[in-house]
Amino acid sequence: MIDLFISAFVTLFVVIDPPGCAPIYASLTSGASAAQRRSMALRATIIAGAILIFFAMFGEALLAFLHIDLDSFRIAGGIMLFVIALEMVFEKRTERREQRAEKVIATPEIEDVSVFPMAMPMLAGPGSIASVMLLVAQNNGFDRALVIFGALLLVLLISLGALLAAGPLMRLIGGKGEAIITRLLGVLLAALAAQFVIDGLKASFPSLG
Repeated sequence: MIDLFISAFVTLFVVIDPPGCAPIYASLTSGASAAQRRSMALRATIIAGAILIFFAMFGEALLAFLHIDLDSFRIAGGIMLFVIALEMVFEKRTERREQRAEKVIATPEIEDVSVFPMAMPMLAGPGSIASVMLLVAQNNGFDRALVIFGALLLVLLISLGALLAAGPLMRLIGGKGEAIITRLLGVLLAALAAQFVIDGLKASFPSLG
């Protein structure tokens, strides 16, 4: 059971990548207050956990019933992430925040990123969904499933800690430094999004490989 726990933890940690999600979350929530960041981080983690547990228990049956291939998630998730990446690179999100602040000065609207893109597809993306489904499918038994869910819970707690710590660290860098990092992260996120699409297309059309 210990070997299973370690194996599941390492697999899910690498796929979910809490250290990689944290700076992206900080960039996406640069206009939010500390309380709003904490709320969105907690909500994103809980929603991602619920999604992953649901797919671990019912994912294969649901996808088979709907005739949906898992690679479709990779392609769709990559396209959505690419849109977010473009907004980060060209500061469209900053422009929207300024326009909203002008319209509602007293109660500026902060875009909630807890569901999209943080909970899905950043934390509960195609890779993590596929991983948790495969882990459960390969290890029959209620006790072994509990071990996998325990590893998932630990990874999600680490992810929550990383998201909560990202904001203060980014504020130390300053406004100009954050703008530069946001653009760089946007480029990296675009590359990640492109890789999602490429992997989905290769799996769907083997001749492309």
